[in-house]
Amino acid sequence: MAKFNSKITMIFIIVALGCAFVPAFSVEDSEAKSLWDTCLVKITPKCALDIVAVVFGNATFPDSCCHDLVQEGKVCHDTLIKYIADRPALIARESQYLKKSNDLWSHCVAISKTA
Repeated sequence: MAKFNSKITMIFIIVALGCAFVPAFSVEDSEAKSLWDTCLVKITPKCALDIVAVVFGNATFPDSCCHDLVQEGKVCHDTLIKYIADRPALIARESQYLKKSNDLWSHCVAISKTA
């Protein structure tokens, strides 16, 4: 059963990232281009996957990705998480995802200040 849940979680993460990063599914074309140009280019794909896995799943976040997250910026981070959380399948738990997102941000800011 654990393997089944793990596979479902990975599929969910891939679909969520697809919705977030593919303009046709997430936002209007001009908004998507603006997000891409200002936000998504600042973070590695691996760290982006890790963020989604933490916020929308139960993964642990590697401290090594905190630099990327903080460099991306709070506005970009919040906007991208909100776009994913606004999907019809996720909207019911949006407040939970936004709290996890804020907790992750706070953790990374604290890590960045000590580094």
